[in-house]
Amino acid sequence: MADLSNVRINGARLWDSLMEMAKIGATPKGGCKRLTLTDLDKQGRELFRRWCEAEGCTVKVDEMGNMFARRTGEDPSLPPVIVGSHLDTQPTGGKFDGVLGVLGALEVVRSLNDLKIKTRYPIEVANWTNEEGSRFAPAMVSSGVFAGVFTRDFAYSRVDSEGRTLGGELERIGFRGEEPVGGRHVHAYFELHIEQGPILEDENLDVGVVTHGQGQRWYEIRLTGFESHAGSTPMPRRKDALLGAARIVELVNAIGLSKAPLGVSTVGMLNPYPNSRNVIPGEVFMTCEFRHPIDATLSEMDAALKEGVEAITTKIGLTCDLKQVFYYPPVAFDPGCVEAVRRAAERFGYSHRDIVSGAGHDACYLARVAPSSMVFTPCVDGVSHNEAEDIKQEWSTAGANVLMHAVLEKAEIVS
Repeated sequence: MADLSNVRINGARLWDSLMEMAKIGATPKGGCKRLTLTDLDKQGRELFRRWCEAEGCTVKVDEMGNMFARRTGEDPSLPPVIVGSHLDTQPTGGKFDGVLGVLGALEVVRSLNDLKIKTRYPIEVANWTNEEGSRFAPAMVSSGVFAGVFTRDFAYSRVDSEGRTLGGELERIGFRGEEPVGGRHVHAYFELHIEQGPILEDENLDVGVVTHGQGQRWYEIRLTGFESHAGSTPMPRRKDALLGAARIVELVNAIGLSKAPLGVSTVGMLNPYPNSRNVIPGEVFMTCEFRHPIDATLSEMDAALKEGVEAITTKIGLTCDLKQVFYYPPVAFDPGCVEAVRRAAERFGYSHRDIVSGAGHDACYLARVAPSSMVFTPCVDGVSHNEAEDIKQEWSTAGANVLMHAVLEKAEIVS
């Protein structure tokens, strides 16, 4: 690849675009609420389309509402290098989660146009529908359909809290496109994203070179004991479901700590019944999850949970229904794409390190059908999925510079 150390994106323009998009769904605390397939999401999509068309891109929308803005290559028969992320947010989301990846990719196209750089392969900027999963579960469902993980009809049937379907909302806002979902060759895929964790900022690094995505196992646990009077039931005779849940919380935490630093574990939901101050809880519903980038280790965590829960419930006299409700295998990103990101960071002299993504991303599904990798930028205090989410302009500039050079390596400059 030619010496392109002076070929850079326009960091001020990228930042201005981020701030302009953030006005759509802006919240009083400085964040964004732009839930997928709402009227606000439609506004964001339409702004994105206008910006892409202004750069000479052809914008197509597939049956899942995924948007692809194509910059032509010298050889139109070649498959594209796709670059992107998502524009939808959490209910109390920030300005940068997902959006940085979409608008960073757009800035790559803008800068290539400014510099009159042509590539052999086409480049497509992607906006994936419903990455967050905050309105329609599961998350990343549309990139999952693209990668063959889910069927289109399964995705269309997803229902929000008000009974509206994903397919119906695509129709309502006018973004159920005619292009088939997936089934086409992709030369490479790159995604720029904020880290959503504290490592890069804590280590004062400019860029994260993402090598893996963590695997995940999610569980639902229902404990059944016997509710009785809190004052007149002797301690030895109690079958306290909440006591069992408390010990399982400790167990889940201990399992995560035993696999640190890469392993993490969380109990996210705990609902006791009947939830009365003077009744010993007779039932508890709870959730927990494990994450680790090595599948064998994730299986060890699974085994430890099952063994530990059985011991806890047997000792208290509880019955237990433990179900694994979601399994997401670890992702090893393509070594060639990872090296392209690393070389780009080194070309600019940016400080960097290899890093594992603790969150799920569209890139994790794209990795099933195309060579893929990710670029991480720091975020302030590691905060994300929060209106206080923040980054610095120089971080977004560095990340987009690395993104552009990794893309150019795969798209192949011809002039």
